[in-house]
Amino acid sequence: MAYIRKINDTKKAELLAVIGQIIKEKRKEKAKGILLLGYEYDISGSSIMQLEKGKRDVQITTLWKLANALGMTFSEFIKEVESRLPEDFKLIED
Repeated sequence: MAYIRKINDTKKAELLAVIGQIIKEKRKEKAKGILLLGYEYDISGSSIMQLEKGKRDVQITTLWKLANALGMTFSEFIKEVESRLPEDFKLIED
């Protein structure tokens, strides 16, 4: 039987919260409402709302679109996420 590494739910919640904070901050810097941003970039407003609250796991394509909509490249967005997480952050327990 293979050993499966377990994802730490607390760490996942921390990651999603950081992603949500960045989306919300950058959206406000652009002076865009949730509905307008969603409409302009074909992302549902409810999805953006849930992402900003850290309540929804995000698909990579949606995150890529949001990063671009917020004036960032995908890699810039990920670097911002990494800079806000603890240095030794891991989702999977050893």
